[in-house]
Amino acid sequence: MQAALALEDGRVFPGAGFGAVGISTGEIVFNTSMTGYQEILTDPSYYRQIVTMTAPHIGNTGINLEDPESARVWAAGFVLRSLSPIVSNWRNRGDLATYLKANNIIGVTGVATRALVRHIREKGVMRAALAHGAAAADTAALVKIARASLDMSGANLVDDVTTGAPYTWTEGSDALWYGDARPAAAAPLVVAYDFGIKRNILRMLADRGLQVRVLPARSEPAEILRLKPAGIFLSNGPGDPAALDFAIKNVQALLGKLPLFGICLGHQILALALGGATEKMRFGHRGGNQPVKNLATGEVEIAAHNHGFAVAANSALNGGEITHININDNTVAGLRHRDLSAFSVQYHPEASPGPHDSLYLFDEFVAAVRQNAAAKS
Repeated sequence: MQAALALEDGRVFPGAGFGAVGISTGEIVFNTSMTGYQEILTDPSYYRQIVTMTAPHIGNTGINLEDPESARVWAAGFVLRSLSPIVSNWRNRGDLATYLKANNIIGVTGVATRALVRHIREKGVMRAALAHGAAAADTAALVKIARASLDMSGANLVDDVTTGAPYTWTEGSDALWYGDARPAAAAPLVVAYDFGIKRNILRMLADRGLQVRVLPARSEPAEILRLKPAGIFLSNGPGDPAALDFAIKNVQALLGKLPLFGICLGHQILALALGGATEKMRFGHRGGNQPVKNLATGEVEIAAHNHGFAVAANSALNGGEITHININDNTVAGLRHRDLSAFSVQYHPEASPGPHDSLYLFDEFVAAVRQNAAAKS
C-alpha cells in the first residue's frame, strides 16, 4: 500500500507501507546499528520518535520472545530501505510486519534512507508525520500535521513511560550471551528510578548479585530511603532532561547519601542535579558503534548510544569531573563526583543491541554498593 514520510521542512519521502495503517507523528531520527531492531523498537527512550535504520536490509531475523526491552513497542514509526521478504533465525517466532501491525505501529519500506539520513545530518532532527494508506496521498496535509506535532525540546515524556507501581526485578541475563557469573554473596538492595528503563539494564544489575527494586519516576527521596537501599540507579528514558524538575530535585536530595549510577537520561539528570546544563544535539547519537574515550585510562570503548540531548561541555558540576568523551564530536559521555560517590555515562553499557566493551561500569557500581552495604553492617 502507498506510504509517505513527510518532514516539517516540506521534504517528503515516498515508500511502501507495512504494519499498521493510519498516521503517526514523531521526531525523525536514525540508528546506525546493523541489527537489533527489536530492542530498538521496544526501548522506551524512542517514545515519540520515528526511527530510520541506516542498514539497508532489516527484518531478516524476524521477531523473538527474548529480545524486547519492555512490554511494548515505543517507537512512533519505523522507516527502512528494504524489508526482508525472508525470515530465518533459530529463535524466530514471527515476522517484523506482523509484529508492527499487532502493536499498531506504522512501517514504511522502499525509502531512500541514505538521502533521508543525509538530510537529517544537514538540517538536524525535526518533526515528521508517517502515513500508511489513503492519507499518504495528501502530502501537503502530512507536512502540516508534522509541523503541528510535539516538539521534543521542553517535553516531559517520562511520565508516559514510567512504571505505575513499584516492582522487584530478579531475572538475570541469558548465560548463552553473558555467562552465568552471578555471585553467591549476600545481595545488597539497589533502588532503580524508572525513567523508561530497559530490561537489559536490570539484568546486568541482577547478574551481579543485587536485589533490584524498581520505583516510579516521581518517587520521593523519603520513600526510597525508607527501603534502606545500598545504592541508587538512574535509568535511561525519553524527552528533554531539563523538563524533569521533579527528578532533578529528587536526585539533589539523594546525592551524597548513597552510591549513585546513571545511564543516558539518568546521566543528564545527574549533571543537572550537580548544577550543570544540557543542550539539544543537531541529530544525536544512535547506534551500536560509537567510539568513547575513557579520559582516566586513555582507552577507547565502542559503545551503544541513543540520545538527542547531551550535557554541555562547559557545565559547572560543582566538584564533578568529565570522565568520558565521544571521539566523533567531543561531546560529554561520562562524569563523576568522587566526594558524592556518584557517576554516570551518556551511552549504554548494557548495549542490547551493541558491544560489551563497557560492562565494567556495572562492576564499578556494584563495588561501591557492596562497600556501602558493608560499612552500614
